[in-house]
Amino acid sequence: MEPVPSHTHRLWSFLALKRETVGLLLLVVLVGLGERLAERFLPIYLLALGGGVWVIGTLGAMQNLLSALYSLPGGYLAEHLGIRKSLIIINVTAMCGYLIVILVPRWEAVLVGAVLFLAWSSLSLPASMGLIAQVLPSNKRTMGVTMHSLVKRLPMALGPVIGGVCVDRFGEVEGIRIAFGIALVLAGIGLFAQQRLIPEDKPGTPPPFSPAKVLALLTPNMRQLLVSDILVRFCEQIPYAFVVVWCMKVIAEPVSATQFGYLTSIEMLTAVLVYLPVAWLADRSGKKPFVVITFLFFSAFPLVLLHADSFEWLVVAFVIRGLKEFGEPARKALILDLAPPAHRAAAFGAYYLARDLVVSLGALSGALLWQLGPEVNLWCATLFGLLGTIWFALWCQEKPTGDG
Repeated sequence: MEPVPSHTHRLWSFLALKRETVGLLLLVVLVGLGERLAERFLPIYLLALGGGVWVIGTLGAMQNLLSALYSLPGGYLAEHLGIRKSLIIINVTAMCGYLIVILVPRWEAVLVGAVLFLAWSSLSLPASMGLIAQVLPSNKRTMGVTMHSLVKRLPMALGPVIGGVCVDRFGEVEGIRIAFGIALVLAGIGLFAQQRLIPEDKPGTPPPFSPAKVLALLTPNMRQLLVSDILVRFCEQIPYAFVVVWCMKVIAEPVSATQFGYLTSIEMLTAVLVYLPVAWLADRSGKKPFVVITFLFFSAFPLVLLHADSFEWLVVAFVIRGLKEFGEPARKALILDLAPPAHRAAAFGAYYLARDLVVSLGALSGALLWQLGPEVNLWCATLFGLLGTIWFALWCQEKPTGDG
């Protein structure tokens, strides 16, 4: 009979867990929980503060635009300062954004604060993926990315429920401010924890801090994946900021903030349940089929949402929304596989720079399409998703072909 430590070692090996990745995952839980307490209710908060449809659309565009603009310095920071120091800077930046929203209850302050508190997700992703690629072999990267995605979804499931309770109990303005206060505290705990648990690392030799030169790191196969990803993200972002408005204001049987939090939890629980088996299969049988299935679920969600007019049917829609995460870790691992080995963090950041810079237009156009009618918005989203799926299936190759 083998000793217990050998079983533990096999489990940790199967889950691609090492000291560096465990420290990263704990940080993702702490900061992610705070981030998600109020994020999904920001459109409702903006309406309560006097902002209109175009303000909501602007916030959606900002989320994608800032994600794009932050991706490049995120990858550069990770390679120039090291992962540990870059994550500290990112965390402090997000905390400053929370403070602005807490202290100034105006919709203008939300847009200003968003410039800072949206930094965590965008800036930290290249560093996180760079760490995973650095400490894990190629045949464990999908599992490593999966563990990051899985753990990230836990606060995404719990946060909106807590945030929804705050909104229902304290109101659409004070409830959101309280949620941001909790986020500030959790980010502070995360700042302390990351200094203790993530070891100091030696920075590498970063590429020149030039968008043109960093974008040149994208290999031909990465560019084909990028085109399909942009089309599918248009599908996601055109209705994204208005999903909560549809559920709480438009449908025949509107839901409460707490119920919307439950819907988000259902979405995240669905994603969590499929992550591990898909990661295990993708590392052994190839990533492309799983990405195709993911893109199909992206395309289906707006169409199902259009016909969901009660809480029960919204549950079905949000299960499908959770299934869109089916092959997301495989997609991110595919980016890492296709990236130049010497500059994976920078290439990952460049990929997201290009993707989200273009997709920010999709989020902004969502406001225009919503004014034409919610049905127009959701049908257009589905069309973009199907186009992206077809492009990926026809043109994207899984293996590098001498391009990187």
